[in-house]
Amino acid sequence: MDKKKSNINLAVAGLLLGLFMSALDQTIVSTAMTTIIKKLGGLENFIWVYSAYMIAMVVATPIFGKLSDMYGRKRFFLSGLALFMIGSILCGTAQNMDQLIIYRAIQGIGGGALMPIVFTIIFDLFPIEKRGKMMGLFGAVFGLSSVFGPILGGAITDNFSWRWIFFINVPLGILSFLFIVQAYRETPNKRKQVIDWLGAILLTAAILCLMFGLELGGTDGWAWNSLKTISLFIAAVVLFILFIWAERSAKDPIVPLSLFRGRVFTGSMGISLLYGGIMMASATYIPLFIQGVFHRTATQTSSVLTPMMLGVVVSSQIGGRVAAKFRYRDTMTVSALFLIAGTALLGFAMDVQTKEWLITIFMVIVGLGMGVSFSLLNMATLNAVPPQYKGTSSSLITFFRTIGSALGVTVFGALQKHAFQHGLTEIPNLSPQLAEKIKGGQALLDPVIQEQMHLSKEVISQLLGKLADSILFIFQWSVALPVLALFFVFLLGRARLERTQGAPGANGPHHPKGSPDQDKGDPQLNRG
Repeated sequence: MDKKKSNINLAVAGLLLGLFMSALDQTIVSTAMTTIIKKLGGLENFIWVYSAYMIAMVVATPIFGKLSDMYGRKRFFLSGLALFMIGSILCGTAQNMDQLIIYRAIQGIGGGALMPIVFTIIFDLFPIEKRGKMMGLFGAVFGLSSVFGPILGGAITDNFSWRWIFFINVPLGILSFLFIVQAYRETPNKRKQVIDWLGAILLTAAILCLMFGLELGGTDGWAWNSLKTISLFIAAVVLFILFIWAERSAKDPIVPLSLFRGRVFTGSMGISLLYGGIMMASATYIPLFIQGVFHRTATQTSSVLTPMMLGVVVSSQIGGRVAAKFRYRDTMTVSALFLIAGTALLGFAMDVQTKEWLITIFMVIVGLGMGVSFSLLNMATLNAVPPQYKGTSSSLITFFRTIGSALGVTVFGALQKHAFQHGLTEIPNLSPQLAEKIKGGQALLDPVIQEQMHLSKEVISQLLGKLADSILFIFQWSVALPVLALFFVFLLGRARLERTQGAPGANGPHHPKGSPDQDKGDPQLNRG
């Protein structure tokens, strides 16, 4: 094997490890959280173990994407990797919940650098005829690790210690670091750079206000109609408006607004936003339904996402491989139709009497619809923008997908709670105090809490039935997301991944002369 190919293989291994870790840690703590609370306390703040990572990652993603365009991919991938490992070590040594939340935020900042830069480097490393296959592979790993997190988290916690769900990142991170240092070479960018500090500050402040509003809204002391919650959303809107104003006049904006004039770019962002909401609804509420209806433990339930995960892996590979054969619009139309079918089956054809094997088929259909987006949208976006915007564009795909996930959790969570509380009114002689105590109903899945309520098996069964009905209700609403996504699919127009000669090789990561992507700097490339 020649040295050039060997270097590519080593670089790919390093990138796969980095992507696997950053995606995995979005969900790995979910099944370990009960154990973590028992050891560290802090029940009232545990939700921030999830939220701190997500908020930090969302804030960091577009900033690192832009910096990688300005100063090179390698240094910021390695910096993000180092920060992620430091955060992982700190998380594993946390002595209380407050420490764990802070350390998770450090992890999230590192993850915000890793995820978008990985896809940009892959686009740099491979010629256009091989990008589909590689984007399919990396898209599959992203989807796999996102859904696989709860399974691995439960297995590690049960057999070792909850601290090892963080410590396991260290050897993987060291391997990734060494592989990239050894194998990845890039041409330094000697053009004088100007950092858009005002844009970065305004964007960061706007995202923080939005994410804090989404995470705090509906919790104790933060009712949706309270002045505090409304103020956060108003501040987010005002700051986003100021951000747009700042970007219009910036010499080198952190998010070039001209990119949104391109139909492929705008369509990809819209699809990512909506698909992010579907992914989070499926990954969150299918296990709750299975746990409530089939009376599984939390650890047993963590494996029920495997069918959807397999569907994601298969369709991500397919999406990457057919990118050069069909228009983006055609492939994503099939994807959206699969998602419409899958969510409709979950919402309208599933009930408490449905056999588990049939639910498995529904989940596979959802996974087949979802996975295509992980490979094809990254490829379509990166192929549609000039070289100097590829890091920014890749980061915005991750950004919109994560924002969609956060919105999905919030909106579907509110719908589920409302439907559950309404269902409780149909149970005779149920006290209002008990109804308020169990809120969205997830607490009913804990046998210990069931015993503390001193309720008969008949009442527990009725309550779990209403919980199942409320979950079906949100799946009925979730059908709207892939239907809306069809509008953005239409924006992709007739664009496709064209096969051309002169693609970059392993040692020409910044689209050297002769690259098929060395366009004339028109951000409206591939408008369809």
